[in-house]
Amino acid sequence: MWCCKKNKQELEALGRSCGGFSTKIHGVCDALGNPLRFILTSGQTSDHRQAINCISGLKYGSLLADKGYDADSLREYVREHKSEPIIPPRKNRLETIEYDVEIYKERHKIECLFGFLKHYRRLFSRFDKYASRFSSFLHFVAALQWLK
Repeated sequence: MWCCKKNKQELEALGRSCGGFSTKIHGVCDALGNPLRFILTSGQTSDHRQAINCISGLKYGSLLADKGYDADSLREYVREHKSEPIIPPRKNRLETIEYDVEIYKERHKIECLFGFLKHYRRLFSRFDKYASRFSSFLHFVAALQWLK
């Protein structure tokens, strides 16, 4: 079956930008910084569109996320699951939303996880042509983090 080039690139989580191809890794970790789930998308995809897919099926008391995940739909989803969204508002948001700054400081653990992942050249430069191979190596490195 013939498919246009753009759809093939999106299926392989490749996006075009000025610098070339790019891939975005959406990740979830637990309170200790251990990876739980990853989703790959093209680089230009908005963060908050994949957030519900990332956290569905997980149990958590608070969801800590950066400004890229600031969306009313995500906040509503988290509250429906009897959890607290701790997401700072974007600066272009019309209504101000309060969040717990002290708890938000724990978000550094996901940043440390991505720092660990970027020690592996195969991940930060995306040598793999296929998303399945890239995802496989990503999960292998995540297993190394769990064993650490």
